[in-house]
Amino acid sequence: MRVLRSLSWLALRLVALPVVGGVIGTVMPAFGFMPVLGGETVTIDPFRRLLATPGLGWSAALSLITGLASATIALGLAAGFTAAASGTAAFGRMRRLLAPLLAVPHAAAAFAFAFLVAPSGFILRLLSPWATGIERPPDILVIGDAAGLSLIAGLVLKETPFLILLILAALPQLPVVQSRRLAASLGYGRMAGFFFLQWQPLYRQVRLGVLAVIAFSSSVIDVALILGPNLPAPLAVRLAQWMADPDLSLRFVASAGALLQLGVTLGAILLWLGLERVAAALLSLLRDRGMRLRRDGLFRLLAVALPLGAAFLLIGGILALFLWSLAGFWPFPDVLPGDWTLRSWRQSWKGITDPALTTLYVAFASAALGLALAVLRLATRPSRAPAGKLARAILWLPLLLPQVGFLFGLQFLAIRTGTDGSYFALTFAHLIFVLPYVMIAMQDAWAAMDPRYEQVAVALGRSPLAVFIRIRMPMMANALLGAFAIGFAVSVGQYLSTVLIGGGRLPTLTTEAVALAAGGNRRIISTYALFQSAPPLILFAIAAMLPALLWRNRRAMAG
Repeated sequence: MRVLRSLSWLALRLVALPVVGGVIGTVMPAFGFMPVLGGETVTIDPFRRLLATPGLGWSAALSLITGLASATIALGLAAGFTAAASGTAAFGRMRRLLAPLLAVPHAAAAFAFAFLVAPSGFILRLLSPWATGIERPPDILVIGDAAGLSLIAGLVLKETPFLILLILAALPQLPVVQSRRLAASLGYGRMAGFFFLQWQPLYRQVRLGVLAVIAFSSSVIDVALILGPNLPAPLAVRLAQWMADPDLSLRFVASAGALLQLGVTLGAILLWLGLERVAAALLSLLRDRGMRLRRDGLFRLLAVALPLGAAFLLIGGILALFLWSLAGFWPFPDVLPGDWTLRSWRQSWKGITDPALTTLYVAFASAALGLALAVLRLATRPSRAPAGKLARAILWLPLLLPQVGFLFGLQFLAIRTGTDGSYFALTFAHLIFVLPYVMIAMQDAWAAMDPRYEQVAVALGRSPLAVFIRIRMPMMANALLGAFAIGFAVSVGQYLSTVLIGGGRLPTLTTEAVALAAGGNRRIISTYALFQSAPPLILFAIAAMLPALLWRNRRAMAG
C-alpha cells in the first residue's frame, strides 16, 4: 500500500513539475537568458521591446475584459438556471444536453457560432428578406469586432455548460430540498431563496472552476483566432504569433509577453475576488432588507430560457456547419443551398488522414493515462485525507494559469531534450490538461459510492485487491466511461500545446481547422470542424449507451 500511495503522487508530480518547469523556462528567456539563441546575459531588453509594441495596451485590456466578462455572464446564466430550474423537467433536459455540448471542441463551437451570427450567417438568412427587408449581407463587422463582443459570446456558449456541470456535481453536497422548503415557508420566492440560502456555500464548491474559466478566457488562442479582433488581437494571440515568427529574437519578446499575460490573468482573478466581496455584501444587504421576490415568474422564465437558448444556439450552429459542408451554390438570403454536393468532404478527406490519426492516438493515449492516474490517486488517497486541499490546488494549477505562461517554457525544454515533435512529448503535454479534468469528473462519483458494498465483500473474505477489481471498478463503470470521454474531448480540443510541443510536425484536427480560419472557405472549414467534433461526440454517445448494455440485467447500475 505504501508503494501505491507513493505512486499516487506521480499524478500530482506529472501536473506540477511540467508547469513549474515551464514557468521557469518562460522566465529565463523573458530576461534575455537563453544561450541556445545567443542570450548569454540577463537583461530587461525583451521587456523594453515588448512595451514598445504598438497596441500592446489594448491587447492586454482585451484579454482582461474577455476573461472577466465571459466568466461573469456564464456564471450568471448557470446560477440563474440552477436557481430557477433545479428539480424541474427543464433541469433534467439540460443534464442530457450537457454531454454533447461539452464534447464539441472550443474551435468547432466558435466556427458554429460564427456561421450563425455572421452578416451572411444562418440566423439572418432565416429572417431575410421577409422580416428584415435585407437582400444583401450588411456591411457590419460582427465576427472579429474591435470590442471582442463576438469572442465573449462564443466563450459564454462553451463555458456555461461547464459551469452548470460543476454546479450539478456540487449540489448533492448541499441540503437543497430542505433549503428550498425553508425559504418557501418564510415567504421567499424560488430564486430569492436559492441565492439567499444556497448560493454562497454552493459557490465555494465551484469557485476554482470559475477562476479556471477566467484564466482560460483571458488567454484563449484558438477561439480568439476565429472570433476575436485582429487589429490589435488579444495578447495571447500576438504572443503565439511571435513564437511562430522566423525571427528568433522575437521569442525573447514573446516570453516577456507571456509574463505580462500571467500578470493580466492574475489581475483578472484578483479583480474577480474583489467583485466576490461586493456581490456578497450586496446579497446580504438585499436579504437583510427583507427582499423576498415572491412573484419571480418572469425572472424564472428568463433564467431558464437564456441557457437553454444558448444550448440550442450551439446545436443550431453545428447544423449550420453540416449544411455548409454539403452546400454547392448557396447565395444570400436563401435559407437552404441551391444544390447539394459532397465535393467539400472529398476534398477534405485527401488531407485529413494524418491529422485524424494523430488526434485519435494522442487523445486515446492521454485520456487512458489520465484515467489510470486518476484511479490510482483516488484509490490510494481519499478526498478526506489531510493533503486533499494541497492535491486539489496542484491539480487545478494548469487550469488556473494561462497556457502561454508555461507552455512557452515547456517548448524550450522539449527542444533542449530533443523530444519536441514526438508523440511522447505531445501526449505528455495533453496529459497535463487532461488529468485535472478527469479527476474533476471522477472524484465526486468516487466519494459518493456507498462504502458498505466493499465492507460486505471484505467481511466475506475477499482481499482488498479483489474488492477493488470486482466491486469498486464495476460500480464505477459509468463514471469511468464519462471521465474518459471528457479527457478525450479535452485532448481533441488542445490547440496551443499541439502547436508548440508538436513543433508543427504533428498537426491535429484542431490545428488544421484553426489554420483554415484565415482562408474563409466556409465549406472546407465546416467539414474540418465536423471532423473535429465527431470523435468526442461518438465517444460520449458510447459512454452514455454502454452502461445500459453492460448492466442490462442490473437496472440500478445502468443509469
